[in-house]
Amino acid sequence: MEITTEIKQRISAAIAADRQNYPSDNRHATVLGIAGSVYNAIKRGNYDRQVSDANWIGIARRLGVKLREEIEWKAAMTPTYAFISKQLEVCQDSGLSAILCDMPNIGKTYTARMYVKHHKNAVYIDCSQVKTKLKLVKQIAKEFGVGSQGRYSDIYADLIAYLTTIDTPIVILDEAGDLQYEAFLELKALWNATERCCAWYMMGADGLKEKINRAIEGKKVGYTEMLSRYGDSYSKVTPDDAKEREKFLKAQAAIVAKVNAPEGSDINRIVHVTGGGLRRVYTEIEKMRRI
Repeated sequence: MEITTEIKQRISAAIAADRQNYPSDNRHATVLGIAGSVYNAIKRGNYDRQVSDANWIGIARRLGVKLREEIEWKAAMTPTYAFISKQLEVCQDSGLSAILCDMPNIGKTYTARMYVKHHKNAVYIDCSQVKTKLKLVKQIAKEFGVGSQGRYSDIYADLIAYLTTIDTPIVILDEAGDLQYEAFLELKALWNATERCCAWYMMGADGLKEKINRAIEGKKVGYTEMLSRYGDSYSKVTPDDAKEREKFLKAQAAIVAKVNAPEGSDINRIVHVTGGGLRRVYTEIEKMRRI
């Protein structure tokens, strides 16, 4: 697709808004994957031949800028949103770490991304995209604006040095169950090197809990120690009882629909059709808005 001047202006505005979460232009430029000179040109409104369309698209995706006309999605204060946001705040303020394991499609990822958007020194990592030790550490470094090129040992050392000098950083590790064994071990090393300086928050579906417990039962090296560093327990938002869980999911769907559906919409119908799944709620509301 063509990246028009109007789209570039919207991306540039998102860059300016995101800048407040970083200590310098150079750090922010590193996070966005562009040179400092290019960053300054964009800041001045000079877009011509500065960034390729592919890079504009990458920056837009990272900052949540819609390239095509899509519905504006507003954050709704669901129980999941409130619970995870509070946990993240407590972890970040105190340098603690935790693990959240819960069913998919309840708003975990959305909440984490919104938290990072509004808090300094907070980064979000989609572990399904960086499953290996090398890719994981390089991505964490890049998200903090630390150089992610060169020898692994240097990237690792620079990342640790940075995390232990800035105020209350937090790393949110989504889809953590996708990480390879070596990457899990490296998380233990990272935790050791940043103890009480950096918070780590691991998220995943029920499979993450099963993977860790299975590894501990099989006496796989590192998992018991890693779990202890994350509080020796798993957090959960949804109720265990099936009937209560169904009520919970439908209540969440209703909260989200009330905030985002067109005025006069039949909220009960949306909840019934979607069964409480938030992705389906989004799809249903998008269909309604396009009619």
